[in-house]
Amino acid sequence: MNDSLSAFGSDPWWVVGLKALLIFVILVLLTLFNIWWERRVVARMQHRIGPNVHGPFGLLQSLADGVKLAFKEDLIPKAADKVVFVLAPVIVVVPAFVTFSVIPFGPEVNFFGHQTPLQLTDMPVAVLFVMAIASIGIYGIVLGGWSSGSTYSLLGGLRSSAQMISYEVAMGLALVAVFMYAGSMSTSEIVAAQDDLWFGLILLPSFVIYAIAMVGETNRAPFDLPEAEGELVGGFHTEYSSLKFALFFLAEYINMATVSALAATLFLGGWHAPFWIDEVWAGANEGYWPVLWFFGKVLFFVFIFIWLRGSLPRLRYDQFMAFGWKRLIPISLVWIVAVATMRAARNEGVFDEGFSGNPQFWLIVVGVVLVVLLLTFLVPEKGSKEGEDDLETATARTGGFPVPPMPAGGAVRGAAAPLVFRSAQDTVSETVRDSGVTNG
Repeated sequence: MNDSLSAFGSDPWWVVGLKALLIFVILVLLTLFNIWWERRVVARMQHRIGPNVHGPFGLLQSLADGVKLAFKEDLIPKAADKVVFVLAPVIVVVPAFVTFSVIPFGPEVNFFGHQTPLQLTDMPVAVLFVMAIASIGIYGIVLGGWSSGSTYSLLGGLRSSAQMISYEVAMGLALVAVFMYAGSMSTSEIVAAQDDLWFGLILLPSFVIYAIAMVGETNRAPFDLPEAEGELVGGFHTEYSSLKFALFFLAEYINMATVSALAATLFLGGWHAPFWIDEVWAGANEGYWPVLWFFGKVLFFVFIFIWLRGSLPRLRYDQFMAFGWKRLIPISLVWIVAVATMRAARNEGVFDEGFSGNPQFWLIVVGVVLVVLLLTFLVPEKGSKEGEDDLETATARTGGFPVPPMPAGGAVRGAAAPLVFRSAQDTVSETVRDSGVTNG
């Protein structure tokens, strides 16, 4: 075991139990706060007030909604597979809590008289552990949609499985550069490697790709295709109610906190003080102060989640899948090759002394170029989309909207008639003529 990991695994049982209890309580309270914060921020963006009655500033509104949801009637459809239907929300919510076990909240502190790091545990492959456990949670969504006995829920579950495959590949590739640069997959060692400079600056393409992929992984707008209320009536949890629906809701917000905490750990220095405050304040990274810096970074990412939901519309499913496979994954592969090349060149002593000979400088230059290239794919192309030219031409030629043809006299019942484009005036005229009514 590495020296940096020797501090884990030797805590007494009561310290481990107390840490686990604190993580559970923090995540539940953070979920209540994030729900309230999302409603207040979106209300502000839409010039509304938001929750402001229950508790100071409406802070108890989330708790009141949770109690109300718990007392709602719990229904199980007749066509549902009852065992899987009940287990699916549990499969979703348990991994959401487990993933926080390897997230570092701070350095070693005096914890009720025992010297221990502010982290439940760590391992040499901690980041891979997080991704593996998060993948298990996605299966709960798939099984919940399949076991409901509903077409809409099944479609939501299938979309979730395809979304998981697409964006977990991009997310995993984005983290490869972090592993190469830090020389470890341990979360505590990655945080220690960012003591001088955050990876979010050096590895900018990895940061941007991870930020996009984490929105897709958590099924949040504009990537909330498994739910898609406008077309799937709620998606995979259409048939759920009461506490089982609350578990899905809880897992979504905990997963938001998990991917935000992982982003802060891997790219923004973890619990290290932001803006290099530690250079002017020696105690900024000591004691329990780092917990404040860590949660400040987590809430920053949560705010980005809320901002996206309040400002962007949902993508079309083909656009969403094409962006993941044709844009994020190829750029991730190019970036991995660039990072590996720079690391090998530095080890071989290719770079000269000076600023321009610093490999970090060239990584930042290449990273900015790739990020600009990635953002250009988000700009819509000029001109009409495929198929819209023909529709506009046909509509302009007839002067009306596309409507199905009226039943013609003598037509065979059930025969399929071709779709024609006609104006409302033509339709009314034919109806009047067929009814035998004339103008005089």
